[in-house]
Amino acid sequence: HLIANAPHMPVHLGSMGESIQTVIRKNAGRMAQGDVYVLNDPYQGGTHLPDITVITPVYVADEASPTFYVGSRGHHADVGGITPGSMPPFSTRIEEEGVQIDNFKLVDRGVLRGQEMVELLQSGEYPSRNPHQNLADLKAQIAANEKGVQELRKMVAQFGLPVVQAYMGHVQDNAEESVRRVITRLRNGQFTLPLDNGAQIRVAVTVDTAGRSAVIDFSGTSAQQTNNFNAPRAVCMAAVLYVFRTLVDDDIPLNAGCLKPLKVIIPQGCMLNPNAPASVVAGNVETSTCITNALFGALGVMAGSQPTMNNFTFGNARHQYYETIAGGSGAGAVLDAEGRVERGFNGTSVVQTHMTNSRLTDPEVLEFRFPVMLDSYAIREGSGGSGRWHGGSGGVRRVRFLEAMTASILSNGRLNPAFGMAGGQPGQPGINRVLRADGQVEALEHIGAVQMQPGDVFEVCTPGGGGYGTAA
Repeated sequence: HLIANAPHMPVHLGSMGESIQTVIRKNAGRMAQGDVYVLNDPYQGGTHLPDITVITPVYVADEASPTFYVGSRGHHADVGGITPGSMPPFSTRIEEEGVQIDNFKLVDRGVLRGQEMVELLQSGEYPSRNPHQNLADLKAQIAANEKGVQELRKMVAQFGLPVVQAYMGHVQDNAEESVRRVITRLRNGQFTLPLDNGAQIRVAVTVDTAGRSAVIDFSGTSAQQTNNFNAPRAVCMAAVLYVFRTLVDDDIPLNAGCLKPLKVIIPQGCMLNPNAPASVVAGNVETSTCITNALFGALGVMAGSQPTMNNFTFGNARHQYYETIAGGSGAGAVLDAEGRVERGFNGTSVVQTHMTNSRLTDPEVLEFRFPVMLDSYAIREGSGGSGRWHGGSGGVRRVRFLEAMTASILSNGRLNPAFGMAGGQPGQPGINRVLRADGQVEALEHIGAVQMQPGDVFEVCTPGGGGYGTAA
């Protein structure tokens, strides 16, 4: 179970526990020192196919079985699929999104199985476009894990194994107690959040104050979709873990102890717990963000932040690129035990919200490595919702193409904006469009793929956050 992780990408890291448990289960009694495993299968603990997880068992002294596990997860620029960048807007089955990797042994007793890995990446209906780049990135993940192995062994050498294991238990117990204290201040609530594709996420939070526990019930959420907005169960659990961690003021690492006071009900076959081979590429990015907003809505503590990550990809046979684009966060309030507002806060403009936290590539690097020019990136003034506390503004990003490429947008919040709360107003919805070199303007829906020609500009206006409270 998750002890601690780097607080960078909540949707990646909060769901890694299930990946590691898959590797433990499938390799029981067969692991050896120097082994490293890799997977990305959303139905075996992964999130979506570009997110590849590398897991290394940690052996201490002469133990016959692993004492700990370390893992790293990275979003790879391309793992195949029907569009460059492996974020296809219109995929309907998992095979169209790239190469599936389920519990592949990447390093066998210290020997890298590089050729076998490349062959796997070149297999399937829609293979990776640049498998040697994937392998280079996987080597970096192996190295990151090795650093973790070394640090764990140093810790054990300094304090002794019993002390380290005891304190790992204390870390989880402290997180559990922190969440239980928060639960006593919460009230029952429910919320339904509509998506641009017609689906909805419904969640009800039922608080047991005496037991200091809560039930999070997603019954009523739309059934599994034919589009790719399905989110694997691990993603939904990551969103729940994240939300309840944010309610804790104490400085604690995100870990599995936060989930112990919570019973989470996710009906099998709904879009948050789909059956294979449902497509899932938007579930990790778009749906996870919507789950988070719905939970904050049910808890009544925060207006909606941009309900999207604005996934922008472009590429051809030589280049593949992917980025998420920041928008406005929601305003909110801290409530006392009686549900009264103790203090409020405004949203933040052009910030990565909730389940994403990725940085954009520096403009100089972007333009050096790819045949594009960043025309502008600016605050979308006034796009945040008004209220006693106002939502943050979104942004406007314009990328000019210098070479013919396919560009894709996978987004939400173009029809249904970030909601306001307690009398606050919603933020403005996002806009996707192409400004052609000949002056024509081509509007796109919340998902779309277009052929870009030299001189064309792809413009993304990201949503603003919702406001909180009635304006004076």
